Amino acid sequence: MIRGEAGIGKTELLERALDRVPGLRRLRAVGREFENELPFTGLHDLCRPLLTRLEALPGPQRTALEVAFALSDGATPDRFRVGLAVLGLLSAAAREEPIVCVIDDWQWLDHASAQVMAFVARRVEHDPIAFLIASRDTGETATFDGLPVLTLTGLGGQDALALLTSASHTPLDQRIRDQILAEARGNPLALLELPRTMGPAELTGDFDLLTTPPVPARVEAGYRELLASLPENARWLLLLAAAEPLGDPVLLWRAAERLGIGADAAGPAEAARLLEIGVRTRFRHPLVRSAIYRAASPEERRTAHGALAEATDPVADPDRRTWHRAQSVLLPDEDIAAELEHAAARASARGGIAAAAGLLERATALTADPDHRAERALSAARYHYWAGAPGAAAALLATAEAGPSDDRRQAFIELLAAQISIHSGPGVKDPAPLLQAARRLEAYDRPMARQISIEAYVVAMRAGRLGPPGLEAETARRLATMLEDAPAQSPTLSDLLLEALITRATKGHVAAIPPLRRAVGAFLAETETDWRYNWLSLACAMAMDLWDHDGWRTLAERQVRLNRRAGTLLTLPSALHYRAYAHVLSGEFGAAEALIAEALAIDVTGNQTGPPFGDLALRAWRGDQKGTAALAERVAAPARERGEGHNLSVIDGANAVLYNGLGHYDAAYEAATEVCADDGLGFFSFVPSELIEAAARTGRHRLAEPVLREFVERTDASGTDLALGLQAYARALLTEGSGAEDLYREAIDRLARTDTAAYLARAHLVYGEWLSRETRRGDAQVQLCIAYEKLSAMGAAAFAERAARELSACGVRPPRSAATRLRSRVADSEPADESLAALTDREREVLTLLASGLSNSEIAAALVISHETVKTYVSRILTKLDLRDRVQAVVFAYRIGLVSPDGWPGCPGRSVPRAAAARPRSSRAAERPPGSHGCTLKPLPDDLRFSP
Repeated sequence: MIRGEAGIGKTELLERALDRVPGLRRLRAVGREFENELPFTGLHDLCRPLLTRLEALPGPQRTALEVAFALSDGATPDRFRVGLAVLGLLSAAAREEPIVCVIDDWQWLDHASAQVMAFVARRVEHDPIAFLIASRDTGETATFDGLPVLTLTGLGGQDALALLTSASHTPLDQRIRDQILAEARGNPLALLELPRTMGPAELTGDFDLLTTPPVPARVEAGYRELLASLPENARWLLLLAAAEPLGDPVLLWRAAERLGIGADAAGPAEAARLLEIGVRTRFRHPLVRSAIYRAASPEERRTAHGALAEATDPVADPDRRTWHRAQSVLLPDEDIAAELEHAAARASARGGIAAAAGLLERATALTADPDHRAERALSAARYHYWAGAPGAAAALLATAEAGPSDDRRQAFIELLAAQISIHSGPGVKDPAPLLQAARRLEAYDRPMARQISIEAYVVAMRAGRLGPPGLEAETARRLATMLEDAPAQSPTLSDLLLEALITRATKGHVAAIPPLRRAVGAFLAETETDWRYNWLSLACAMAMDLWDHDGWRTLAERQVRLNRRAGTLLTLPSALHYRAYAHVLSGEFGAAEALIAEALAIDVTGNQTGPPFGDLALRAWRGDQKGTAALAERVAAPARERGEGHNLSVIDGANAVLYNGLGHYDAAYEAATEVCADDGLGFFSFVPSELIEAAARTGRHRLAEPVLREFVERTDASGTDLALGLQAYARALLTEGSGAEDLYREAIDRLARTDTAAYLARAHLVYGEWLSRETRRGDAQVQLCIAYEKLSAMGAAAFAERAARELSACGVRPPRSAATRLRSRVADSEPADESLAALTDREREVLTLLASGLSNSEIAAALVISHETVKTYVSRILTKLDLRDRVQAVVFAYRIGLVSPDGWPGCPGRSVPRAAAARPRSSRAAERPPGSHGCTLKPLPDDLRFSP
C-alpha cells in the first residue's frame, strides 16, 4: 500500500512501477467518492475482465459472487465466500499469465470491496499475483495491518525548488517563490499546479491577488462553513494572512494590531488546521489561501489591504506598499496612481513585464484625469501585449482611444492596434498599417519607428506563398524609400537589420551577404539587448542564411536567456525552437527535445510568433513520419487561416528532410521545390541540398542544375565551412565519374570542421552509397558503417536505416545491436589499453594489420604465419571484442587510434604499421597495384574519428 496526501505522487509511482515490469496482466479499480456507499462496486471493476471464468468456481462461491455483483438475485452474500470466489478467479487467471491488481484512491473504495480485497491480498502466497494500492493518508489502516506500507512524504528543499523552477517559465519573485515552497511543503502537485494557476504577473511579484486561482465550489463551500464557525478576530487574521502573500509573520501581526486583533486570534485558526504561524505564515494547503480570500466581501478585502499597506515599510518595500494601497481604495486616487506608475517602471527595469502591466492597469482604474488615464491605459496595453495577453491589451486600448485627441498618442494607438490585429486576425496580413505607423512615429520616436519598420517587413515575409506576388519585395522598396527620406545619423542594430533585409529582397542573396554579416556581427558583439526590441530571432535567421552555425547557436542561446529573464512569453517559444533546431543539426536530439517540450508547455499564444520548426525538424530528422504529419497538420490549418505561407514552407522543408531519409525521393523533390521557389530567410537555406539529393536519386539532374548554380553562388559568397561543405555535398550528388569522389571528400572535410554532426553523418552516407554504386564495396562499407554509427547514435533513424540497407547490399549485416556495445567499449573515457586488454600481443598485431586494410593472405605473409592461422586469430578478436564482422573491427581499431589517421594502405603518403613494414609482403601482394585489393581504405581525415 502506497500512502500519502493528495498530489504527493501516488498514482505516478504506480504507473512507473507498472511500466518497469512488462508482461503483467493489469486489473484495475478506482475508488470514487460518489460511489462509496454502493457495496462491491470497486470489486466489480477489478473482477469484470474475469467474469467469463465464473463457471469454473464452486457453486456456493459462484452464487455469492453473482449476488454481490447483481448478476442474480439472492440473500446477502457471505463476505468470506465472496473473498474465496475472487481469490479463485485470480488464481485461475494467474496460471496463464502473472497478474497485478491496481487499486487507486483506496480511501474512497466502498467498505465491502475494501474488506474483500484485503482478505484476498493476505491469502495470496505462491500465485504470481501482486497488489498495488494507493490511498490518501487518512489514518484508517486497520484493514492492512501487517502488510507492507510505503508512506510518501514531500520533496526536500532542493528538489522542491528544482521542480517549482521547472514548472514556471517566467522569473519568480524570490519572496513569492519562498512562500510557495513553504506552503506546498514539498507536495509535487502543488508545486506544479501553482505556477499554472497563478498568472505571470503574480509570479513576478505584482501582488495581483484579484486573480487568485479558482477553488472548486464544494471546497470553497466547505471552507466558508468552517470560517463561519470561527471567532471574528480569527477570521480577520486569516484574511490578513491570505492578502499578504509573503508569509511574513511580523508584517501580519503589525497589520493585525492596526485592526485591533490580538495574538489570541491565532489559536482558533491553528486549531482548525487552517493556518500555522511560525518563522513563516503558512496555510495548510495553497488553495486554502484562495478560498479564504474569495470568501471575503470586497469591503473586507479593502480593509485588509489598507491595514497591510500601513504596516509595510515604505522604504524597504515601496512597491508592495503601493500595491496594497491600490487594493484598499475604491474611488480614483491620483497619488496612488502615480505611485503605481513609478512601481511599474521599476518592475519593467528588472524584467517584470507582466508585473508592470498589472500595476499600470490598476493605475488606469484609479486615474480621474482623462488625459493621464488615456496615457496610462496605452502604456498598460503595450505591456500586456508584450507579455502575451493581446485580449487584455485590446480592452485597455479602447480606454486609451476614448481619451482626448493627441497626435503622438494616436500614432501609438494605431501602431498597437495594428500589432494586435496581426497577431489575432485571420487572413493574409497587410504590412501597410505598420509602415504607416512607422512613418508617423519618425517625428516622435525614431528608434521605435525603425523597430516597426522591421516588424512590417517580417509580416510581409511571413505571408510567403499565400500573400500577393512580390509582397516582400514591394515592402522592402517602400522601406528603402522611407529610410532615404529619414536617414539615421549613426546605424543602430535596427538600421543594420533593415539594410540587410532590404538588400536581400531587392538585390538578391549574394549582394546581401556583406550587410547580413554586419548585422549578425553587431548582434554577436552585443552582450545585452533591450528585450522590447530584441530582434535576435531575425538575427538567428540571418546567421542561418549565412550558414553560420556557431553564430546562430550563440544568438539562439542568448535569445532564450533574455526572454526567460524578462518573462516575454510572446517570443520565448520561438526562441526555444531556434535553439532546438541548432541542436538538431549538431546531432543533439535529446537537448532539442527538452527545449521543444518547454516551448510546448509555455505556448500561451498558440506560438503565433512563428511555427514550431524546431519540433518539425527534429521529427523529420528522426524519420518520424506519423509524428511529422500530425504536427504538420496542426500547423498548416491555422497557417492557412492566418495567411502565413511561411509556415507552410517550413512544413515542406521538414518534409524534404523526412522523405530523403525514408528514401521517398519523389515526395522529397516536390516538397523541396515549393520551398526553393519561396526563397525565404534562414531555415530555407538548408533546403536546396535536399532538393538536389532528391533530384539526383530520381533522374532530375537537369531540373536541379539551376538550383545548384544559385546554391553555389550563395555558398561561395558565404564562405563558411558549413556553406562550402554543403555545396560540395550537393555538387557531388550531381557529378559523374571520379570527380565526385573529390567532392564527397571535400564535403566530409569541410563539415567535420563544423558543429553540424547531422550533415557530416549524411555526407558519409551519400559517399558510401556512391562507393557502393562504383562497386568499391570495401571502401563503401567503412563509410556506411561510420554513417550508420553516427546516425543511429544521434537518433536519425530513417537515415541510419538507409545506411543499413546499403550495408546489406554490400554483403555486411548492419551492426544494429553492436552499435551500442561498440560505442560503450570505445568511449573516450575508456583508455585504449583497457579496450584491448583481452587481446594477446599477436592478436593485437593482427587487428592492426586488419584495420590497415590488408587481406588475410597479406597478414599471413607479413607475420609469416599460415592463412588458416590468421582466420583463427580474426575469429578470436571478434569474439573477445564482441564485434560482428571485419568492418566493425576496422571501425573499432580506427576509433581507438590503433591505426594512424595520416593515411591508409594503397594511397600515397600512407602510414604503414611497423608490423607490416618489418616483414616482406608476398610477391603476389607486392605485384598488386595500390588500391586493388578488396579491403583497401582510402585516406580519411582526423575529424572522422568517432565521438563518444
